[in-house]
Amino acid sequence: MPNLTHRLALPAFTTRNRVFMAPLTRMRAAQPGDVPTDLMREYYTQRAGAGLIVTEGTQISPEGKGYHATPGIHSEEQVAGWRRITDAVHEAGGRIALQLWHVGRITHPAVHGGEPGVSASALPFEGTTRIQGPDGNLISVDAPTPRALATDELPRVADDYHRATLNARAAGFDMVEIHGANGYLLQQFMSTSSNHREDQYGGSLDNRARFPLEVVDAVVDAWDPAHVGMRISPMIKARGLDDSDGLEMGLHIAGELNRRELGYLHLAEPDWDGGPVLDDDFRIKLREAYDGVIIAAGNYTPDKSARILRAGWADAIAFGRLFIANPDLPRRLAVGSPFNELRPEVISGGDATGYTDYPSLIG
Repeated sequence: MPNLTHRLALPAFTTRNRVFMAPLTRMRAAQPGDVPTDLMREYYTQRAGAGLIVTEGTQISPEGKGYHATPGIHSEEQVAGWRRITDAVHEAGGRIALQLWHVGRITHPAVHGGEPGVSASALPFEGTTRIQGPDGNLISVDAPTPRALATDELPRVADDYHRATLNARAAGFDMVEIHGANGYLLQQFMSTSSNHREDQYGGSLDNRARFPLEVVDAVVDAWDPAHVGMRISPMIKARGLDDSDGLEMGLHIAGELNRRELGYLHLAEPDWDGGPVLDDDFRIKLREAYDGVIIAAGNYTPDKSARILRAGWADAIAFGRLFIANPDLPRRLAVGSPFNELRPEVISGGDATGYTDYPSLIG
């Protein structure tokens, strides 16, 4: 039976193990310009033992930005910065995928020259983002009501994903992952709580899935299906989103991705942020809908990982907070070593403290 130490054959390449690094927003890109830094290169290279690193969410365009000091993939400087990171990860024997990110409504006018964020619909919601305050420190602020994207704007946004994918290829990434989860733009189109549109992108299940799948097709067109994955989070309750009726959409998207033969499906389970726990019945249905590689993420322990892998409901496990505190996590899992304690107060923003200073095992 497969376990975390075993290799995994993805359509595009074979990983060294099944311990993947989940995308983690760390907010340490250089300003101005949201450019990846040498400190970020050290951070990712420390974790090159992962079967696959999925980077922090990376802005596909200036419009897609929601948080201070998150990196982009839409300028020459950003591409060059990421290239230094991918080269270092590859030299260390690792594999790395770029997560393509548009936050939608989870932003603030201060980030966009006074303009509101965009979303599927112009609905007020309870959500916050983090921006730089007057004193230079990070502050949490409410994300105000967005404006709805006009129907004729959607091809432009899909083109942004296409262009970002070309840039990711130029930056040396092994794959890209489309962020369709965690309450951001694509899930805002999928969820009934955030999409009240009356055009062909709202209402029915097929209509609400239309734009996310147009984005998938745009990204695949810029590379190929084998080098594209997608992250979804059905039933999540976070960032002002209530997707409690999202299981049907999750299975629908999985079936569409299966038909397109994507490189993988990344399932972010809702209990990572206080949401409901997925039951095994959904895992069975998801496997029936998607017969390719499934990555599972969300508060996984070694025991839970073993159970899910043995059942065949996932092929790899993505770890987030454990990977923040344990740069050599695959080795620790393999030998049963204790884990470093996470310091949550230094997750977002700052310098090397709580970023690259967690110790690895010696010898």
